Amino acid sequence: MSLEPVRRPALSAEVIEAIRARIASGEWPVGSRIPPEPELMRQLEVARGTVREAVRALAHAGLLEVRRGDGTYVRATSELSGAVSRLYGDSGLGQLLEVREALDAQAARLAAVRADETTLDELAVALQRRGDAWRAGDFDAWVAADWAFHAGVAEAAGNPLLSELYCNLAEPLHAAMADTWATPGFEGADPVGHESLLAALRERDPDGAAEQAGANVADTRAWDTRAQAPRAQQPHAARP
Repeated sequence: MSLEPVRRPALSAEVIEAIRARIASGEWPVGSRIPPEPELMRQLEVARGTVREAVRALAHAGLLEVRRGDGTYVRATSELSGAVSRLYGDSGLGQLLEVREALDAQAARLAAVRADETTLDELAVALQRRGDAWRAGDFDAWVAADWAFHAGVAEAAGNPLLSELYCNLAEPLHAAMADTWATPGFEGADPVGHESLLAALRERDPDGAAEQAGANVADTRAWDTRAQAPRAQQPHAARP
């Protein structure tokens, strides 16, 4: 009885994995331009057609964005994040927050039961960095600390799928929240809602943690509504 021949994966699939690995590792961060075709051909030791096929596939998946006359840029770190950006990036913050509200509440509920004390202490440190960064006017550091807190709660839930889904909202969510962060009166150093959530986690109160997580997202939705109000009065204004 003869065996079926072992089929070697297409070379373009290997190139796709190589590019994806560089993106996932942070070697090519979101927003950066990847090397031009000749350099990719040299690094990967493949023909131009193979590089183009791989780039087209990753652009279709949402990881890359081809800008004619300018180059190819990293759009997202995963297919899921890229799909969210591609499908809902122009829909504003509202739809993303509706999804996040559900994930935040469930993550907080589970974290109240499963998080260990070391993790809770790390969340407290993230909150301290969040406030310090805002007061220092370091917006990028504030974004990083704020997301570290929320992603930390999601990870503390102890459900890898929930954490993966949550973290893939980061890139489109940050982009969509640009207007909200710029809204006059937005107080990014206010720790009340976040400290209340952390307190509920420390008290092992699943219902209280879920309620506070939902309230935090509701506050963000309120700020987003305020940010969009002036634009609603200017129908020809375009979102940045």
